[in-house]
Amino acid sequence: MENTGPLAELLEFFKVLSDANRLKIVGLLSQEPFSVEQLAAMLNLRPSTVSHHLSRLSRAGLVAARAEGYYSVYHLQTEVLEQMARRLLSREDLPAVAEQADLAAYDRKVLQDFSLPDGRLKTIPAQRKKLNVVLRHLILRFPLDKRLSEKQVNLLLRRSHDDTATLRRELVGAGLLERSQGEYWRPAE
Repeated sequence: MENTGPLAELLEFFKVLSDANRLKIVGLLSQEPFSVEQLAAMLNLRPSTVSHHLSRLSRAGLVAARAEGYYSVYHLQTEVLEQMARRLLSREDLPAVAEQADLAAYDRKVLQDFSLPDGRLKTIPAQRKKLNVVLRHLILRFPLDKRLSEKQVNLLLRRSHDDTATLRRELVGAGLLERSQGEYWRPAE
């Protein structure tokens, strides 16, 4: 699977910044511009190693160099770093990073863990998050906007578990089932 789009950009951004020495270089350059030799001395690294790190940072657009006499002096592209971080980690774009994730996998696992082979529940989950999965599954058995008596609701729920009172109360409490004057209905979604 080839990584393209926001995920590939985000991975590359973090890869570039995932090295301790590159982070140190970014930190130093955030204070003032330095030459390769200055950075090498401050970080106790060989100039060739610093040049390699600067090359990676430069390809990512995070640093730039300007000639000063015989030396190239590097400076941090602060605005590029800030723009990249804002864009890659934006509330609107960040969900695209998980676009190929199986969002229903957790629900399937919970249902499998709490169900018998015939589809009935072994037990009613005590943990709220797991209980909500089961309730969202159970409510699909109810017709939309059709009013049912408590007896009809119990018949539907008994197919899943004998404790219909708990399931009924939890469905109402979760807002998945409405109740008024002895009638129950699944509200329009």
